This record gives sequence, structure tokens and C-alpha cells, in this order.
Amino acid sequence: MRVVITGGTGTLGRALIPRLLADGHERVVSVSRDEVKAGDVATDFAHPNLRVFLADVRDRDRLVQAFSGCDTVIHAAALKRVTESAYNPSELIKTNILGTMNVIWAAQQVGARNVLFISSDKAVHATNLYGSTKFTAECYAVQANSYTYPNGLSVACTRYGNVLGSRGSVTEIWKGIPGDQPLPLTHLKMTRFMITKDEAVNFILHRLRDMEAGLVYVPRLPSYRLADLAEALYPGRPLAHTGLRPGGEKLHESLLSDEELSRVNESPETAYAIILPSFKTWEDAQWCTAALDTPGDYNSRTAWRLTVEELREICRRHS
Repeated sequence: MRVVITGGTGTLGRALIPRLLADGHERVVSVSRDEVKAGDVATDFAHPNLRVFLADVRDRDRLVQAFSGCDTVIHAAALKRVTESAYNPSELIKTNILGTMNVIWAAQQVGARNVLFISSDKAVHATNLYGSTKFTAECYAVQANSYTYPNGLSVACTRYGNVLGSRGSVTEIWKGIPGDQPLPLTHLKMTRFMITKDEAVNFILHRLRDMEAGLVYVPRLPSYRLADLAEALYPGRPLAHTGLRPGGEKLHESLLSDEELSRVNESPETAYAIILPSFKTWEDAQWCTAALDTPGDYNSRTAWRLTVEELREICRRHS
């Protein structure tokens, strides 16, 4: 397999690249617009099968050059810093929505077989522009199959929560707080879904092997209270309640909306749910046939909750 990763210099990209190279893939291409980080990737993962391209997902002609000869695209590039986006709303739209359109277009131009779009739990019940752009990009990726699938390109999505220890995550913020100061915490009751970098990589690679056009794959994840995570990492450390951040920060996150639950296929044997498209113009059976009558959404407030001890062990294993 010859794989392209947009956003290849990000946390997820840097976790995917060594796994793909170790698995013996013929070509692994990192696409990023950051020259310094691209240089770091080329140095840190030096390998004859690795290619590092400077490219912006807003430039679809350059994407065609970067994607040339590749059959699979993992689209992870995105702008996601909510606070900064207040001054840059147009940039979110250009990268997250128009960039996704460009990636799918370029993949079709080079004859790729698969595009897997990496979405976010922020797309469910979006409360800010970032979440709205991810939701819109998801919808576009699903419906793009109407014209890509007949030409041999399947487009699907994965959706999960914040990755433990990713750049800009709360654990990284806490590392920078001096030991004699309390840890900032927006709300004592705040919860999030738990997924580690290794789990995210495994989920993506497994879905690449069995992905079908138009599906959104959602892993079943445990949740945790941020206050418990702080106790697991820094036992007895006082917390400073700062309040929810401006820009639409949620107290709890959702991975499936109540409407999506009406068109989910899942079984006890799988560790993930599959959201079926409500309308499939690219197949004979155009209408969704799932009928899972489950009230409410799938959110971090009601999901299975990790204990402080379980969180401590997870952080120890993935530090």
C-alpha cells in the first residue's frame, strides 16, 4: 500500500508514520505546510520509503503532486484551536471544509482507491465553528461518494475524542505548570472520552483494511473526569477552577447524536459502531436500513467511567 497522510507532522501523523513504515508499506507520504516540522519528520523517521512534502490542503494542484502514485489517503490535516479561531473563522473554513474538498478531489485525480477522513467528537452537537466545520466536512466526505465511488474512490470517516497526550491537550498544559501552583481545570464535573495514540492508530489502520464508502466509524470508548485524570497524574495536587473556556467548550462530549443512533449498525462482537449514510446514491440500496431505537446520545457523561487507578495505569503505559 502507498499511503499519504495530510497533517503528517501532527501528533497523529507522527504516530502513524513509524507504524506504516514498520508494516512494510511501499510508500508513506507526509503532507504538511510547516517547513520546520516537516524537516523533523524527515530526520526522526528517516527511511527510504518515506516522502515528505510541503503542501497546504488549500492548494489542490500541489496535492495532486503529493498524492501521485498513492492509493490511500488518511486526511488528518485540520485547524482545531478554538480560542485562536475566534479571530480566524475564515481560515477554519478554508482548511477544514475547502481543504477536505480539495483532498478528495486530488485523490480522485490520481486514481487513489480510499480516503479516510479523521473527524472529531466536536462534530456532534457542534457548539462552535470548529465543530461545525468538522461536521460539514464529514457530511461532504460521505456524500462525495455519489461521484467518486463510480470512479473507483471510496471515502469514509472515523470519529473519536481527544487523544491522550496530543499536542495542546490538557496533560501537555499541566506539564508546564510549576509544582507549587494548582492545576488549572475548567470544571470539576467535566468529562471526556479516553483514547490513546496507539489506540487511535490501531483504529485507523484496522478501518483502512475493511472500510466501505460512506460509513462513519466510531470506536466504543470509556470516559473520564478531568479531575480524576489530574489526581491520577498529580496525586493530591490542588486544582484551580477556571470556568469553561470561551468559544463553546462543552462540559461533556458526544460521539453519536440521538438522530445518528437511528442509523447505526453495531454488534456485541465489535469495538466500534458504524453510522450508515441516510442516503446512498452510489449503491442500489439507497436508503438506510438500520433501526436502532436507542434514546439519547452517546456521551462522556453517561459512558463507562474510568477510575483514578485505571487512569493512572493508562498514563503510565503510554507516557
